[in-house]
Amino acid sequence: MEPGLAIRPPSAARAALRDALPDWLPVLLGMLVLYVPTFYRLLTGLWATEEQAHGPIILLLALWLMYRQWPAMLARADGQPSAIGWPVLGVGLLAYILGRSQGIIAFEIASFILLLAAVLMLKCGHGALRVQWFAFFFMAFMVPLPGPLVGMLTMPMKMAVSWATEHLMYAAGYPIARSGVILQVGQYQLLVADACAGLQTLLTLEALGLFYLNVVRHSSAFRNVALALLIIPISFTANVIRVITLSLVTYYLGDAAGQGFLHGFAGMVLFITALLLIIGVDAFLQWFVKWRNS
Repeated sequence: MEPGLAIRPPSAARAALRDALPDWLPVLLGMLVLYVPTFYRLLTGLWATEEQAHGPIILLLALWLMYRQWPAMLARADGQPSAIGWPVLGVGLLAYILGRSQGIIAFEIASFILLLAAVLMLKCGHGALRVQWFAFFFMAFMVPLPGPLVGMLTMPMKMAVSWATEHLMYAAGYPIARSGVILQVGQYQLLVADACAGLQTLLTLEALGLFYLNVVRHSSAFRNVALALLIIPISFTANVIRVITLSLVTYYLGDAAGQGFLHGFAGMVLFITALLLIIGVDAFLQWFVKWRNS
């Protein structure tokens, strides 16, 4: 962490926001007018799907990061509008107009990030944006990727998760067979869908890991880089555990249970498992760094 950028207590952040509210209120109202319809559409549409259910979580965590860094941002603000803010504002408005008029939701989400960054640069200068850079980077995980790219990269991942699930459950004595991404568990067939082992899931778990790194802020560069790289196998392991959980639920409780409420619960299993694995791997890396330095 840079000198002078230490995170202040939550009370300091609340006081800074309260003092800035009169000046930022017109901006807040303007953003609400533009984006309340967008976020309502997302909450009742794209974010209601299993593949993109991480969207509101990413948004709330990013806003919390901005709130946490607000006092440090004000300390770095130079009070001079950044010239870069105007072209960023123009690109953001263009993306919003195209996204809103043509129904391209990815453009609308991207425009929210760009307009927020532009307003920050125009009101507080580019120094403020440097403090808040991670929150904006983190929000980029809300933007849905093009379908063809997702489909191309997701299939190998689903095949690998299906293969691992088949062999682990077979080794545990369960009657299971596999054809591509279709698992036959006892009398039931399960299709390993994109939500269970797709690119969006991998990106969501990568975002979760990066968020964890940003919050804990380790001083060891090795520990940060190693954990960031290990998030990929952690994501794969968490996906396998999720598919195994769904398979066991379906095998013991029937297809209706597997496709109903417990299917959604398996999504919670995925993120809880991933978080526990991240914390566990981080603890191991901490021990390894101490052992190497001893």
